[in-house]
Amino acid sequence: MNVFQPAQPRNRSPLFLSIAAALAFVSLPAVAQDTSTAVAPPESQRSDNAVSLDSVVVTANKRVENVRDVGASISVIGERQLEGIGAVSLTDYAALIPGLQIQSDGSPGLTRVSLRGIAALSSGATVATYIDEVPVGSSGIYQGASSLMLDLLPYDISRIEVLRGPQGTLYGAGAIGGLLKYVTRVPDPADDEVRVGLGLRSVSGGEQDWNARFGASLPLSNERMGLRVSAARNGIPGFVDNAVDGGRNINSGEQIGARAALSWNGDAFDANLSVLHQRTRSDDRASVALDPATQSPLGGDFETQAWQPRPFSKDLTLFSLSLDWDLGWGNFVSATGWSETSTMDQIDATVQFGEVANLMLGLPEPGSSFVRYDFDLDKITQEFRLTSKGGGAFEWMVGAFYTREDAQQSQFAWLGQRDGSPLPPPLDTQFGTLAIIGLPSTYKEVALFANVSWRFGERFKLDAGLRQARNDQWFSQNVPEGILAPIGEAPGESSENVFTWSLSPQFKLADDVMLYARIATGYQPGGPNVALLGMPPQVDSSMLDSYEVGLKSQFADRRVTLDVSAYRIDWEDIQVASSFNGVGGLVNGGEATSQGFELTSLFQASDAWLLGFNAAYTDATIKNDFTPTVIPQDGYDVILWTGLAGDRMPYSPKWSAAATAEYGFSTSNGFNGQVGAALRWVGERLNDTTERQRVTAPGDPGTLLIPDEVAVPLSLASYRSLDLYAGVGRNNWELRAYVNNVTGEDAWLSMSPLSSAFGGPAQQISAVPIQPRTFGIEIDFRF
Repeated sequence: MNVFQPAQPRNRSPLFLSIAAALAFVSLPAVAQDTSTAVAPPESQRSDNAVSLDSVVVTANKRVENVRDVGASISVIGERQLEGIGAVSLTDYAALIPGLQIQSDGSPGLTRVSLRGIAALSSGATVATYIDEVPVGSSGIYQGASSLMLDLLPYDISRIEVLRGPQGTLYGAGAIGGLLKYVTRVPDPADDEVRVGLGLRSVSGGEQDWNARFGASLPLSNERMGLRVSAARNGIPGFVDNAVDGGRNINSGEQIGARAALSWNGDAFDANLSVLHQRTRSDDRASVALDPATQSPLGGDFETQAWQPRPFSKDLTLFSLSLDWDLGWGNFVSATGWSETSTMDQIDATVQFGEVANLMLGLPEPGSSFVRYDFDLDKITQEFRLTSKGGGAFEWMVGAFYTREDAQQSQFAWLGQRDGSPLPPPLDTQFGTLAIIGLPSTYKEVALFANVSWRFGERFKLDAGLRQARNDQWFSQNVPEGILAPIGEAPGESSENVFTWSLSPQFKLADDVMLYARIATGYQPGGPNVALLGMPPQVDSSMLDSYEVGLKSQFADRRVTLDVSAYRIDWEDIQVASSFNGVGGLVNGGEATSQGFELTSLFQASDAWLLGFNAAYTDATIKNDFTPTVIPQDGYDVILWTGLAGDRMPYSPKWSAAATAEYGFSTSNGFNGQVGAALRWVGERLNDTTERQRVTAPGDPGTLLIPDEVAVPLSLASYRSLDLYAGVGRNNWELRAYVNNVTGEDAWLSMSPLSSAFGGPAQQISAVPIQPRTFGIEIDFRF
């Protein structure tokens, strides 16, 4: 199975070119305030007297509710807030939401998301993603769900809801750490609206690019039917140069989105039909080559070393249909979704596999190599819900959910000469293709769920929920050509039954003060594993239990909002990637705990000033050494531990915080505007867990052949970033300007050491920087 047999075992390679889940996992080289977040809303969105803070409506419990009445940690960012800070991707606003961490691998869409330290250590996601009523992205382990999270261009978005903690009872598979929910704007059947906007963005030391947007709502039938159409384009200015070929600003790209929605508002029947498409293209990654010894750039501050192009693209098309029947005593809701996602991710594998050319084939110098991953996913979802009317002493909901995924993952690993040309004959035909691997898979899930809420008097309420789910999966690893994996087909399948539940008592200490507790469980689906010596035939679901207490309060005539929460999470059967000599799979490693607290606040200091502050403390650590994987080799065994007791969870800072301030104004001649600032601080993080590698005699773990090798994680220093923004408008126009990372701070979002598959120390570190100082100006017209 292992093509290369080095004289001694090597440390873990960041490229897991495995035949299955780990290959999806390595498509990347590496691995809000509860009322509205601490981002201050523009003046136009404040209450008429601009003294009390507005309430915010959410659909976290699949009912329309005031967020102040929900016994859970929820943050919301509104459309105008996203516009004010010039947000175009998750990395632009993640630090404003306590407990949310984003690990970018150099492009929108190459994104990992974690909440409260529940990091993705495998190819399966730990945070579920919804667009309105429909889940998007794969629930399985063969579509790189953890590293290819949906990063929706936030245009025509009413708000973004972030639910912290497991949401398994209502949102099912993958919501083990929480939920990211995009809520789109609905058509207005009564009033028409047209909006047109243009903008320009410039990165310090890099390129400039433009963006444009259009949106329109059109009433169609006597305040019953409405149509909304929108389109947007956002250019991604490049700022990274390539020292190998002299390329400049290689990481440019664009995001394009379009949406059409049709709604019908009847007396007893409502319907919403929509189609959404988004396309993301990046010419290359925003990564910098660092010296492994010093973590300083090998060249310029924003210079990489890539021998092969690293393009990325992602296309998402989503059709959704929501039907709501008012039965008088309750409502029957049908939510249908169909999505098609196509993703292409190519990485430069020259460091990992380039030495095949000289060390194995006898050429005078190492070659160059790339690995291209193609992910194609068709997903159908159907949910039925029957709900009671709201506002009574007893509310209930029962429902059924079904999803089917048909997926294909394809991998192509190529080897050529250092200058990018093919290998000389006949080596080009014999070894130019290192691997062609196909991984077709299916995922089917059926679930029944129920949620109830009892109100006892005016002050006490008890929420409870449960969900019973079953998933059936199939996959096959098909290898028709190459030298990195054995030729042939090896199918696998798995089935699981999973039960999750939640319980949340809530007590009103006063009209605007609520104390709550929440106990909830969640799960991350497992699935059939790769056909590899040492790997189990199936990886089991990861499960966790979450315990949370919190206080939501408003006081000083509702001018001050203060919310605090504390939690403990026990996580078991954690799915982790285990690899040796560039190949690997998934195993259930062991247990971890995450405990911490979060604080969010807003202060309406006057009719003009709005101040915000949030902070999070997260202590997420591995509880005991992960279960080791034994990988038999020719003449010896390799025992791998992919995490040790006391390790911190990757990319989970112990401390993070954000502070905001905004001043809103209006003039006697009709001008309205605002000036604001946001200061974000993220603490020190680690890029991985510790790996211990032991070589023993075959079948005899007590006989060590060489001393253990331990690969410790890299440390990413803490950083702060200051953003400024301002806007002014009158009548039907608005002009906005912003500067992000005003002081030009240098810091890293992710780090990945790159090593040869033949062994030896890391040759470089590929690091993704935070966005350099960026200037933007936007103008919008509304008619």
